[in-house]
Amino acid sequence: MPLLVRTWNVFHGNSVPPRRHAFLEQMVRLVSADDPDVVCLQEVPVWALDRLGGWSGMTAVGAVAARPRLVSARVGGTMTSLHHGLLRSALTGQANAILHSPRLRAGEQRTFVVSRRGEGERRVCQALRVAGVGLVANFHVTSTHAEEQLLRAAAFADGLALPDEAVIFCGDANLLPGSAGTYEELASWGFSAPGERIDQILVRGLPVTAAVVWPEERRRVDGLLLSDHAPVEATVG
Repeated sequence: MPLLVRTWNVFHGNSVPPRRHAFLEQMVRLVSADDPDVVCLQEVPVWALDRLGGWSGMTAVGAVAARPRLVSARVGGTMTSLHHGLLRSALTGQANAILHSPRLRAGEQRTFVVSRRGEGERRVCQALRVAGVGLVANFHVTSTHAEEQLLRAAAFADGLALPDEAVIFCGDANLLPGSAGTYEELASWGFSAPGERIDQILVRGLPVTAAVVWPEERRRVDGLLLSDHAPVEATVG
């Protein structure tokens, strides 16, 4: 059965330009409103991880990348609410999250740190095995180290995948196609061609349509443009 898969860097819940208030709940409700099968999110404030399921009606699995700097993510979230656009994840930390439809049954989850000492923010690749689908991996890498971090994330997913298991590799690659040989390297591993932006859905072992980037109108709510990234989606299978 074909699956609708999306990925979105939610920019800590901020609009463009950032404002005092956050719009994360609106973002999550928007990206899940038409009942997608899998949604991979990046730059999720840690305090929000336990709310994603309620906002989306999906099953949410989180993986913390940068830990909160205060007593707890909740305290960090309270402090951040003073000015979300200014503080972003400085206090509350940030995470990746995979949301999947309740129709799908997920099993093992693993997380791998793709950043190394001296490479700036802590970045992770999160992997979730979904019955009847394969391995879903959700990554976020840093632009100045994108090539090496993206290959580390892909190697992590590749190493977890069972023989002949499909891999859906989603996230913020911070790397445009044609700017380096990384996507060509991934193609030699069997992954599909990249989309036109830095946010990617790369698939191995299943058919996949060309990635579609949401137009600005689709992520504009009450006149506000949500996030500095657009959701990207593809049909897999």
